This record gives sequence, C-alpha cells and structure tokens, in this order.
Amino acid sequence: MTISAIESPLLRMVRETPTEYWNDSCDVGELNYAIERGATGATSNPSIVLDVLKSDRAYWTPRAHELAAANPTWSEVELGWALIEQMAARGAGVLKPVFDANGGRKGRQSIQVNPANFRDSGAMVEQAVRFDRLAPNMHVKFPATAAGMAAVEEATARGVNANVTVSFTVSQAIAAAEAIERGLTRREAAGGDTSGMTPMVVLMIGRLDDWLKVLVERDGLAVDPAAPNWAGIAVFKRTYAIFGERHYRSRLLQAATRHPLHWTELVGGDVALTLTHSWQVRFNESGIAPAPRMDRPVDSAILDELRMRFPDFVRAYEPDGLTPAEFDTFGSTVRTLRAFTGAYQDLLAAVRDLMLPNPDLRPGS
Repeated sequence: MTISAIESPLLRMVRETPTEYWNDSCDVGELNYAIERGATGATSNPSIVLDVLKSDRAYWTPRAHELAAANPTWSEVELGWALIEQMAARGAGVLKPVFDANGGRKGRQSIQVNPANFRDSGAMVEQAVRFDRLAPNMHVKFPATAAGMAAVEEATARGVNANVTVSFTVSQAIAAAEAIERGLTRREAAGGDTSGMTPMVVLMIGRLDDWLKVLVERDGLAVDPAAPNWAGIAVFKRTYAIFGERHYRSRLLQAATRHPLHWTELVGGDVALTLTHSWQVRFNESGIAPAPRMDRPVDSAILDELRMRFPDFVRAYEPDGLTPAEFDTFGSTVRTLRAFTGAYQDLLAAVRDLMLPNPDLRPGS
C-alpha cells in the first residue's frame, strides 16, 4: 500500500509539531517525493553524490561528458567537483519554492566540503565561500574536527550558512554552536547581516550507536542488546536541552537513522531530522502517529547500563566529555571520516570511468 502525501505521518509531524525533516539526498526524484510530504531541506555527502551519479545515469552521464568536452584540461578531480556542485545547485533549485515561501528560514540544500581536508581549516573556508555562491539557499557542511571548528567560525563570519556534520557527541555539538556564535558575533560587529542565516549542527546518532555495537563485539561485552540503540537518542536529547538553555542560534539536525526510535523519540523538538528516501517510505507506510516525545527522558536503567559499560558513551554524553583536540580521534569520528574519504575516492574513480571508459568492455555494459 502506498500512502498519499495528504495521509503521510511525516507531513502530519511537520504540520502538528515544530519538528522538520529533510531528504537525505540531492536526488531530484526523491526530493520531490519528500517535499510533497513536508520536507524542508536536503543534504548530500560524497557517498550520496556517488549514489545519485549511479542511479540517475540518464541525466548525469551525458552531463559529465558535456563538461569534460567543454573543459579538455580538467582532471577527474575538477570534473568530480563540478558534478558535485551542479548536483547541489540542482537540488537547491527544487527547494527554492520552499525557501521563498518561508522567508529563507527553510528550504536549503547542503553540500559538503572535501572530506580529505578535515585538518585544513583554510581549504575548508575557501571551498565553503565558493559553495555559498552556488545558489541563494545553500548550507555548507563542515566536519566537527578541531580544524573544522576554526573553519566554521571563519566561514560564518563571512556569511556562509554552516551545517556542522561528522558530529556524535554533546561536546562536539556545543563546540560547533559556540564557533557559530563567535562567527555570527564577528559578522554583526563588522556590520554584516545575520538575519537570514540558519546554521545547523548535526548529531549523527545512528553512527554513535554503530560505534558502541562495534565495541560490544570488539571487546566482548555482555550488555542489554537494546542499550546501544538509545545512545544517540540520549545524546541528542541532552544536547537539545543545553541548546535551549544557552539560546544558541543554531538548530540541531538528526542524521544517520538506524531504526524507528530515531524518529519517534525526537518528534516535538524544534529540530530537523534527515531521512533517506527508504526510511521516509517506511515511516509513511508505518501507520505510526507522530506524537511529541522529545521531552520524554531516556529510561534511567538504560542510561545506567550505557554509563557502566561504555566509557565512550560517557565521553559522548557529558558536555565536557571530549576536548577539541580529541574530536578527531573519537571512534565514531574516525570511522565516519574513513567512510567519507573512501566514498570521495570511489566518486573520483567513477568520474574517471566516465572520462576513460574501459575499452575491454562492450559499450553500455
């Protein structure tokens, strides 16, 4: 059974609570489905771009050939980034009516800086300024690494709408929000306008859960099997409370959904949830009524189990659990940076295949 847009639980959530959701892709078909059901933003990263390049070959393969022919000196890196930028700009165009209808407060498309530059704040800022000019409704994604924090502040001061990702812990989210506040304050002091800026701070809650499950197997831990599924939720809820208390101008964005609790337990917060197309379809066909649960605390027994069994959960959950110097070495951060840089290399390989198709294969195979 296919649920129509008007019956969609996600659309009900958007209409009845402050909670938004975004399409976790810049794929135009998926984005149109999401917007019809209340989505107000979209995101991308190297693995998403690679997926779109493969799934929408009818559009992107000819476009890649056109760009390569028009720019005969380009390398696979230059062609790859041209495709990334055009995908993001295309998604931004689909979202532009949402952006206009909401006075610029919603309707942005995110594009991620080169994940290989996670230690180079200057390179991140330079790329972010370029990305910001692709369309009026862009978000630029920075990693919550030590260098990323400096890049976020500087880019924000220059008027870039930041979206801080590769973030899993309360301390990373606070550091990102503080960096954004410093950047906004600097911009205002210089006479710049911040009224239309909508910075976001991501918590990749499913990737924190994933890391704890890796530790269960790696270290041979005997734990309540349900406990790791609540780790990211607990971190998100605690961070949300702190953001409210401190009146940060950034909003939280949930990412890396792994199960329905990553949706149902966060409904009611003034936050956004990033959902892949497959999770949107599952939720829309679930029959679940989206009731506000953001203020419902995680069960104390679950929290005790997580604290007792996982030192890395304590590091993730406590506001001072990590210093900025430790952001780059936290398990979830390392695993995600490896995944993103690996996907980036895979994307360049796919672009190389478009530029230099394998002569050993029949055309079209």
